[in-house]
This record gives sequence, structure tokens and C-alpha cells, in this order.
Amino acid sequence: MNYAPLLEPVYQFLLCRTPQAWIDEARKPENLTLLLTDHLVCELKAAQTATWLIRKYVADKPSGEAILAWLKPYEDFIFREHPDSQFIQAHKNLSKSIIVRNELPWADDLVEKMVLLIKEELHHFYQVWEIMQARGLPYKKITSSRYAKGLLREITTHEPDTLVDKLICGAYIEARSCERFASLAPWLDAELEKFYISLLRSEARHYQDYLALAAQISPKDITPRVRAIGEAEAKLISEPDPELRFHSGVPAF
Repeated sequence: MNYAPLLEPVYQFLLCRTPQAWIDEARKPENLTLLLTDHLVCELKAAQTATWLIRKYVADKPSGEAILAWLKPYEDFIFREHPDSQFIQAHKNLSKSIIVRNELPWADDLVEKMVLLIKEELHHFYQVWEIMQARGLPYKKITSSRYAKGLLREITTHEPDTLVDKLICGAYIEARSCERFASLAPWLDAELEKFYISLLRSEARHYQDYLALAAQISPKDITPRVRAIGEAEAKLISEPDPELRFHSGVPAF
């Protein structure tokens, strides 16, 4: 299947492509466990971000508590290394009946897009975990990459610009994930290549959803903020990085 039409907008949005040095390091068999582990954590963090947005900006308190409960089994596994994998297929039981507490014109759109994102990211979490289980790759805690923290430093501290910037950051994270999956897939074994290619469509849609929400919510043109955050994102990807992670920069170790 030709994925060029799907990927072209992603490539145009990002201000740089993944450096070949990252691909060369990431494709090494000895780094597979690390990459899959970080991917697992990234899927949960993406779901957490969407959950935070819903709870902070639109959901009433009971709905907010209910959506937190969706994530608890996954968080128990990742952050507390819970011995029981209670998260297995929990994503299939998620309900998206969330009560919006305010009259904001974009509230329903945010809920709809973020709930779909949460369900998909938790499903991807389960798929990565399944691959690790099948290959006998144990989950062990790893440190976070500098990438997300670096992007968060760009966020403005007053509303509604804070929300708009967070959405733009979300767009870059999702677009970079899509680009990385496409960059790495051809260098992996057939099963993993197929898996990463299967993620492209949802990741591409996620970045577009984040960007559309940012444009809808902002009272002014978001182009300057998209550019500024994009420049920071490209710097994180292009500069030397002491650790290998799914969103890390040029390997410097």
C-alpha cells in the first residue's frame, strides 16, 4: 500500500526528519527491548495527556474521576510494576459518556477527539505489551526522555494560550511518532514492520485533531506558535542526546 499521501502532510508539518544516526541506533537488535518499553510508556503518556485535557477544561468531577479510572490499571503496571496485568483489553470496555460542565463552543469536540485518542492509545499499549510478551521481553522501568519536557518548556503560562500551546505540542508529539514509525519500520522484522505501519493512520489523525482543536480554540492565528514550537521540537530531534528513546535526538553515547 502507498502511504505517501498519508505521510506527506506529516513531513510538511515537521520541521525536520529523523536523523539517520537515530535510525541506525534504534534498529540494532540489542535496543529492541528499550525501544518497545519506551513505546509502551509513550502510549500511556499520550492517553494521560488527553485525559488531563478533558478533566481540566471540560468534564464535570464525576466524569473526570471515571476517566481517571480508565487509566489506573495501565498506570499500576507501568509506574508500580504491578504483577497482575489487569489492563489486558481494558480499553475495550471504555465508555465515552462524559458530562461537559461548561458551555464552551469547543468542549464537545475536545471530548470526542480526546476520548477516541485515549481508546486508541490504550489499544496500542496493549498491542506493544502483547509483542513484548510473545518475544519474552520483560518490562522494566526506564527513565523518561528529554523530549516531552523540552516541549513543555515552550508552553505559555496564561490562558487560553496555555491550552492552545499544549494542543500544538500534542500535535508535534503525534506527528513525530507517525514519522518515526514510518522511518523505523523498513529496518525491522516483518511482524514489527507490519505493526508500525498499522499505526500510521491513527497517529496522523491524532496530530491533525490536536492542531484543529488549537485553531478552533485560539482567538488569534496560531501560525506563529506552531512555528515556534516546531522549531523547538526540531532542535530536540536534531541535537545530540545522551539516551536512546523513541523521541530522542541524535545518539551521543
